[in-house]
Amino acid sequence: MLPTFRTFLLALFLGALLAPAAQASPGQLSIMMDDDLLLYRDDGTATRTLTQMKSLGVDTVRVTMLWRVAAENARLTPSEIRELKGSAKTRARRQARRFRGADPATYPVRNWDRYDNLVRKANEIGLQVYFNVTGPGPRFAHADAPRSQRRNQGTWKPKAGLYKQFVTAVGRRYSGTYRDENGSRTALPRVSFWSLWNEPNQAGWLSPQWEQRGSSRVPAAPAMYRELHHFGYRGLVASGHGGDTVLLAETAPLGTSRPTSREPMRPGLFLRELACVQPDGTLYSGRAASLRDCGDFDRRGALKATGYAHHPYTKNVAPTVRNGHPDAYTMANISELGTLLDNLSAKTGGDIPSGLPLLMTEFGFESNPPDPHSGVPLDTQAQFNQIGEFMAWQNPRILAQAQFILRDVAPVRKFRKGSKPYWFTYQSGLFFQRGLPKPAAFAYSMPFLGFLIGTDPTTGTARAGFWGQLRFLRNGVTDSARIQWRPRDRSQDWTTVGEPIPVDPRGFYEAQRSAPLPVPGEWRAIWQTADGQVGQFSLSTPIG
Repeated sequence: MLPTFRTFLLALFLGALLAPAAQASPGQLSIMMDDDLLLYRDDGTATRTLTQMKSLGVDTVRVTMLWRVAAENARLTPSEIRELKGSAKTRARRQARRFRGADPATYPVRNWDRYDNLVRKANEIGLQVYFNVTGPGPRFAHADAPRSQRRNQGTWKPKAGLYKQFVTAVGRRYSGTYRDENGSRTALPRVSFWSLWNEPNQAGWLSPQWEQRGSSRVPAAPAMYRELHHFGYRGLVASGHGGDTVLLAETAPLGTSRPTSREPMRPGLFLRELACVQPDGTLYSGRAASLRDCGDFDRRGALKATGYAHHPYTKNVAPTVRNGHPDAYTMANISELGTLLDNLSAKTGGDIPSGLPLLMTEFGFESNPPDPHSGVPLDTQAQFNQIGEFMAWQNPRILAQAQFILRDVAPVRKFRKGSKPYWFTYQSGLFFQRGLPKPAAFAYSMPFLGFLIGTDPTTGTARAGFWGQLRFLRNGVTDSARIQWRPRDRSQDWTTVGEPIPVDPRGFYEAQRSAPLPVPGEWRAIWQTADGQVGQFSLSTPIG
C-alpha cells in the first residue's frame, strides 16, 4: 500500500485551481536531469535510466555538456606537457598541434562517446535532449588566476573566444549530419535545445563573482557571462542552430550580500548588472558603465535567447515560502523574476529580450532518509515536489518544470558516516541510491493535490478541489482520470465519485467533488486501463 500524507496548500492556490484551464501554462514540459547516471557510469546504466525516465513521463533530459570533459587532453598547456614523459609527451604535443577548437573531429574521439551514445539512445526512446554547454573548461581556456585566487583557478575568467569555438564544435557534432567517427559511423541525431553556461552567479561555475577594478569593487560575473553568452550564441549560429531553442542564464536562486570573489550573487542583482541597470532603475553611464563592460551591447548587440532558465530551489522549506531578500527568486516569488526581466528589457531597449518565457530547469528537495542534515521527511519531499509542479502549471509564463535528480547519489565515504560532509552529495532523487522508490517517485508519475473548499449545501458533505496529471501517459493521448473517496477509518473500499475527468494533451486535469458521506475521508486519483482495471493510482490525501 502506498503511504498517505496530508497535502499542504495555502488558500492562495484556490483561485488558481478554480480558474479556467486557459490561464495555466500550455504544454508544460517535464524535464529531468541526472548527469551521474546518464554520463558518468556506463552505456547500460544510461539506457536503463533513459527508459525509466520515459516510463515516468519525462519529456526532455537536461544534460551537462561540460567543456572540461569534452576537451580533456585536447590541448594541454606547455606546463602540463612538460610534466609528461616519453610517448605520453609526444602524443600530447601531436594532439595540441592538430587541435582546432571549432572542429569536433580534432578532439580526442573517445571524449565524445558518452554524449554520442546518450543522444542516440534518447532519440530511439523518444526523449528530447537539452544540452547545457558550460564550463569550467580545460586549463588552456581560462586566464591565470592571481596567487590570492588560486582556489578559483578552475572557474577563473574563461576565454569567451575559445568558448565560442567549443560551442561551435558541439553544434556541428549534433547538427544532424555529422557522422560518428568510432561508433556506428552513421549521422548523429540533431540536438535543438540549448543553454549557455550554468549558474553564472555561483563561483563554482564562474569566478570571480566580484572584483576590485581600480578603486571600485564591482560585480564581475555578470559582465563575463554577458560576453560568454554573446560568443556562445554566435557558436550556435555558426554551426546551424540559430533557429533552435536557446535559454539564457540558468541562474541559481539564492546568494549573499558579501562582495567577494567566491560568494554567490543573488539573481536579481546579477540580472540588473547583466543589463547594466542600477538599483534605482536607471542605466549605468560613464565610469560606472565602463567598469562593468556595458559597451558590450554597443559592440555586440542585444543578448539573444528564446527563454530564461532558472533553478528555483527553496532548499528545505515549502515552495510557498519565499526567501527574505527581494533579489532571491525561488518558486514562491517566481512571477517577480518575469517582471524583472520585462522591466530590464524595457529599460535597455531590448538588450534583454522582451517577454521571455520561464523554464524551471532544476528543482527538487533532498530527503531524510537518507540525509539527516539537509533532507525533509519522505512524505514531505513528495508533497513539496507536487506543490512546486502545481505552482509552475498555474503560471502561464512557465513552460517547463524540472526534477533534479532521478536517483540519490552515493555519500562521500571518506568522511565519518552520518556526518554532514558524508552527505555532501545530492539526495533529491525520486529513488534511493539502490533503486528503491520513495513516495516522490509515485507522486512524480501521477501528481495529485486536493484541499477542502467548503461544504456541499445539499448533502452537508465535504467539497474538495483537485488538480493532477497523468504524466506517465504518452503526450497527446485522449484519456481521463477518476477521483475516488473512502472513509478515513477505511470501513469501506474506494468509491469513484463523479464522472471521468478528461485530461489535456500533457495529462493535466482539475475538478471538484463532494464526499459521498459526511465523515472524514481521504481521496485519490486513479487511471483505468482499457479493460477497466486500475492501472495506476496516486498517493492519497486526507480531506475533511
